[in-house]
Amino acid sequence: MYDAVVLDKDGVLVGRTSFDTLREAAWDAFVSAGVEDPDLAHVDDVAVGVDPATLSAICERYGLDPTEFWRIRDEVAAAAQIAAARRGQKTPYEDVDALRYLDASLGVVSSNQQETVEAVLDHFGLSGRFEVAYGREPSIASLSRKKPSPYYLERALDALDAETAIFVGDNESDIRAADNAGIDSAFIRRPHRRSTELTCHPTYEIDDLHDLVSICGRAPVDDGPEE
Repeated sequence: MYDAVVLDKDGVLVGRTSFDTLREAAWDAFVSAGVEDPDLAHVDDVAVGVDPATLSAICERYGLDPTEFWRIRDEVAAAAQIAAARRGQKTPYEDVDALRYLDASLGVVSSNQQETVEAVLDHFGLSGRFEVAYGREPSIASLSRKKPSPYYLERALDALDAETAIFVGDNESDIRAADNAGIDSAFIRRPHRRSTELTCHPTYEIDDLHDLVSICGRAPVDDGPEE
């Protein structure tokens, strides 16, 4: 049915990073940039979901160069998330192995840093399962390319030479990115999304990655010689 399946990383393949970890990384970024006591509201803004205009205003408040500060912030945030994975605080979901049964090319598209995407997938031995894996470059421009923009998703679809594709995510921004790219979507109801009420309409709602096998078709898998 689909020749390509593209998945978000955090909340789909591996657990999400705690907000406390991201907040601490944002605080450390301010300190590294020479701001010893930033406003906590500004720290929280920078930790998650900041847009270019807000970032520019915050940097102006502290006399920081936005481009350099964002480079520091992304570098520190990537290091914090990679460290969390290595400490076992961020681990793959148990159903990730179901991906090997999918009869489709596989890719990853995340709004996280490219460095984080590559390091986390590699740490858990998942890199080889995906033909492409896209995250953000450490630039202010990348903030406008995050989902729901289809920018990175369309790059993945081009790289996979996909004619029919589905994008799997755990956020409304994932579903809207799929809509904006003109492809189908699946909203995965991980435990942190069990009671989420959507204001958009995914093509499918699934409980776990095993459901994708039913949707996409099962590929023949060599499980090795019988004992």
